[in-house]
Amino acid sequence: MIDRNLLDIREKILTTAIKCGRDPATIRLIAVSKKFPVADIEKAIRAGQLLFGENYIQEAAQKKTEIGETASFHFIGHLQSNKAKLAAQIFQMIETVDRFKLAVALDKELKILGKTLDILVQVNIGQEPQKSGVLPKNAEQLIQQLIPLSNLKIRGLMTIPPYHDNPEHTRPHFQSLRILAEELQRKDYFYDNNHVELSMGMSSDYTIAIEEGATLVRIGTALFGHRQAK
Repeated sequence: MIDRNLLDIREKILTTAIKCGRDPATIRLIAVSKKFPVADIEKAIRAGQLLFGENYIQEAAQKKTEIGETASFHFIGHLQSNKAKLAAQIFQMIETVDRFKLAVALDKELKILGKTLDILVQVNIGQEPQKSGVLPKNAEQLIQQLIPLSNLKIRGLMTIPPYHDNPEHTRPHFQSLRILAEELQRKDYFYDNNHVELSMGMSSDYTIAIEEGATLVRIGTALFGHRQAK
């Protein structure tokens, strides 16, 4: 099932990109593997998927130990500053940096490790009080604070928009994130302003996110199926 789902998703990414005049190679699929067993990740790896997203540090650490260096992991959940040491060791990218304190903690641990780390700034594009992320109006100020932290490479922005039964209703939020990224890009705020990452879109709306400029789409349910209830 996983290999078939992966083929379907990749085909949709390809056709959507071509339809809106984008190069499909500029769009990467993050397989959201939180709460799924290592066996499912291994099935996806055998089908050619090598990038995974995890929300929980301890779960990701265990999976990383079992899988080794075969796959890469992005952290896509809320990250506490006291977990920065482990996060710096495990992940190739932290997509949810939304406050200076967390960034300082990551930078400190990375200096000790002698490495750099790609990050995205998480933006609460829908300005929902229950969600993490810097408010859009404060994103520029936060990025200005992060730039001197030399072990962090600010690659772009990430968002989780408000949920709607009709995926089309998420389009304005994706547009808003893209416009914000373009404004920041013009000011040379990103590590590579010729290639700014936009992580947005999930199982229900990733084709719309691609139409609006997503370079990373985070897909779990459409690939692995529904998670079992506890």
